[in-house]
Amino acid sequence: MSSFSFEDLTTEDVDAAEALWGGLTDDVRRLLDLTIRSRVGPEQVARARAMLQEAADLLAEDAPAEPAGVHYNAHGRSWNWGNTVVGVRNAFAPPVRLAWGDDDVVRSAVTLGAPYEGPPGSVHGGVSALLLDHLMGETASAAHTRLTVTGTLTLRYVRPLPLGPVRMEARVSEESGRKVTVTATIRPDVVDAEPAVEATGLFIIPRWAYQPDPDTGPTGIGSLD
Repeated sequence: MSSFSFEDLTTEDVDAAEALWGGLTDDVRRLLDLTIRSRVGPEQVARARAMLQEAADLLAEDAPAEPAGVHYNAHGRSWNWGNTVVGVRNAFAPPVRLAWGDDDVVRSAVTLGAPYEGPPGSVHGGVSALLLDHLMGETASAAHTRLTVTGTLTLRYVRPLPLGPVRMEARVSEESGRKVTVTATIRPDVVDAEPAVEATGLFIIPRWAYQPDPDTGPTGIGSLD
């Protein structure tokens, strides 16, 4: 199965499917959180397991083995429902939603609960890296107007990031040929909160996707200089 595949669906069909499966994913996301926090007894656990096994059998009636991949339709709509950060059908995804500001800053606010815990009461450092990598990659891609891939990602863990509401910000700090440098932070979503993690990433435009500015010449083609 290709990573990108065409689906003969209208955009209305895609919206309806997102609403249907997104509702189920919200239920599974809540279940994931409760599985961690619940203190019910053996009888309730056994009953819950029986219901979950029945639900799993229902969903398994038509579940292809291939990864979800990215799909698109004839109207330019694309969807990536399995993505671990933004996927509509991935219960591990918070999910992250990005806002593109007029000040060239890309922002996101999300709540990270029990499934994202690392140190007691704090977000796992790997989760912070995952979210920032996605945010910075989207920022480097300039709202999907160009293709970029992560070259290097450097993180500085300044202080623990408490579980709960957090906010992220990213901006392009430098561009040179096929190289795009992005800086970002993640912090608690409270007034005057200091960054908990600071990140710098180098993102690369693949050679085959690079179209240099005709006013500046072909800098970057065939090298990273």
